[in-house]
Amino acid sequence: MTEDQTLDPQGWWEDFYRTRRTSTSGRPSAMMLRFATGLAPGRALDLGASHGDDVLWLAARGWEALGLDISPTAVGRAEARAAEAGLAGRARFEARDLEAGLPEGRFDLVTALYFQSPVTPFPRAQILRAAAALVPPGGHLLVVAHAAPPPWASGKHGGDFPTVESERADLAADPALWDEVVADVVARPGTGPEGEAAELLDTVLFLKRRSA
Repeated sequence: MTEDQTLDPQGWWEDFYRTRRTSTSGRPSAMMLRFATGLAPGRALDLGASHGDDVLWLAARGWEALGLDISPTAVGRAEARAAEAGLAGRARFEARDLEAGLPEGRFDLVTALYFQSPVTPFPRAQILRAAAALVPPGGHLLVVAHAAPPPWASGKHGGDFPTVESERADLAADPALWDEVVADVVARPGTGPEGEAAELLDTVLFLKRRSA
């Protein structure tokens, strides 16, 4: 992912959702399906919720889910989709700059899927550590990041991609408090701009907070 030195993150993402990502597939993330399907519903928090696909999927399965995104445009679209689906009570969204702080309370599942930004500086590690602190004993934290550029974009993406080791360092999760359910690079199927099938790689840390 190339870096953009824009100093107004909300403005950058507002432009992104108004001009580039104006629609959604309506499907939850493959990694959300893979790792959250078997969890008992509770309270969930999704960082960088975009148009709300993952939050809506969780809410439809009994979760009380809150999605946060810095873009009011994305949040407005997600709220409209929740109302249309009859999920407005369970799927909630809030426009929030996560650098300024996270909601209060505890969340049984905190997710940060592809929580990466071309806008610098971006205090990702700081935000992830604050989010991990919201998970109670028995709860889960799911962090998924692009591990490599897609095959059709090879050579076009600058910067480093998170590794398992760098994600561990960013989270600074005390092994006395957390069990690593999954800490690996995981493959998933993808489709390129010309409809070509491809294998995409994600760095996944799926942690469970140990019960007291």
